[in-house]
Amino acid sequence: MQDFLNSKFLILNFKSGSLTLRHPDGDKAELDAPWVWDARIGEWRTHAHEYRNVFAWLHRAQEAGELKFEDAARAYTHVPLKMRTERTPRDYQTEAVQAWTKAGGAGQVVLPTGAGKSFVACMIMQKVQRDTLIVVPTLDLMHQWYSDLRTRFGLDEVGLIGGGYHECLPVTVTTYDSAWIHAGRYGNRFGLVVFDECHHLPGATYQQAAQMFIAPRRLGLTATPEREDGAETINEERIGPIVYRRGIRDLAGDFLASYDVETLRVSFSEAERAKYDEARSEYLKFISANGIRFGDRGGWATFLQLAARSAWGRAAMRAYREQRRLALSPEAKLHAVEHLLEQHVNDRVIIFTNDNDTVYELARRLLIPPITHHTPTKERREILKNFRAGRWPVVVTSRVLNEGVDVPEARVAIVLSGSGTVREHVQRLGRILRPQKDKRAILYELITDATVEEHVSERRREHDAYR
Repeated sequence: MQDFLNSKFLILNFKSGSLTLRHPDGDKAELDAPWVWDARIGEWRTHAHEYRNVFAWLHRAQEAGELKFEDAARAYTHVPLKMRTERTPRDYQTEAVQAWTKAGGAGQVVLPTGAGKSFVACMIMQKVQRDTLIVVPTLDLMHQWYSDLRTRFGLDEVGLIGGGYHECLPVTVTTYDSAWIHAGRYGNRFGLVVFDECHHLPGATYQQAAQMFIAPRRLGLTATPEREDGAETINEERIGPIVYRRGIRDLAGDFLASYDVETLRVSFSEAERAKYDEARSEYLKFISANGIRFGDRGGWATFLQLAARSAWGRAAMRAYREQRRLALSPEAKLHAVEHLLEQHVNDRVIIFTNDNDTVYELARRLLIPPITHHTPTKERREILKNFRAGRWPVVVTSRVLNEGVDVPEARVAIVLSGSGTVREHVQRLGRILRPQKDKRAILYELITDATVEEHVSERRREHDAYR
């Protein structure tokens, strides 16, 4: 019996973002999925994220006396993490941790912006006590997590990978882009991976990065898990299912600021209406003549392909852009913004638009500091610093403040234009829901009558975005 066990001594290893298994029978062994034979190295190989299942399988076989194995894949260790300040968690935060634990330490927690998702992650880090990697979508969020983790756990240093930094420590923060680049090198260094704003994960390269980490414990954090393309199911494969969910309506008034949403309708001038109708007519004629249906999968891609093939198609594309530009920022909307700013002269206000051109137009007209993806990092931080302090009470932005920015002083949001996604609407609302004493937030949605914007607004409200 001992000879048999010795002949079945297996070695589990981590190599360049995948797991390998050295089996004494080589390719003659009969191993089921997820294993595939890699003739280049003479070993069996599978995705690193299968580590949890693979280890359990090997451990059961060893307990049954069928084999012996060495786990040379795991490089993460026990890390004594304890939050420095005693803070009583809110009931729903405790429930979230319990639900995640009951689900086996893998899954997504869905909470609104401002509800303390990062604190839930810290509670889980304290519970798990393992090397931890936090993955975030932006450099701003990376630095925000860095500061919060040092403060909450009293850590001398927190590792950073991304934005010119490259230091892998027991607690490290990185961006999705950097995680993809370096997962092959560090994929076995962490026992817990936290995917912040995990709705970003279904991107092809980010999926690959998630597959290259062996971490048996995984946590996804988001306020808006649903995607129109249905790709949120990929998160279940890479992170785990949604294990806990509370919405804005559940927490507003107690843990988030109470709020109102008000839709304001504006009208075109006669000249703008004439231009809009002319442009939309030209665009729709091309759509109809070519049988393009935007409700079908790939409808937009079909339009782009056909528009590039003829002078008529290119004219239709110009017409599409013109009718959209007119609908998103007619003169009446700009006047409405001026009126709302006069009405909220003592409040902190964020103005959201769909495009950078409108951001800069408002910035010039109203002398408001703009923030777009072109704004340098230092300038953006300076603007937000002055905004929080009240020296600059209004900022105007396109989409870069939709997520990952903590501005609890903001009470008013003015949505001049945006997409039809529920996610964007909820994210923008979340920017003004950080609780403060006697705070009641308000979001104004400006809609141009009798335009495609009405349909966009309806799409945002097809789901219960505030549940």
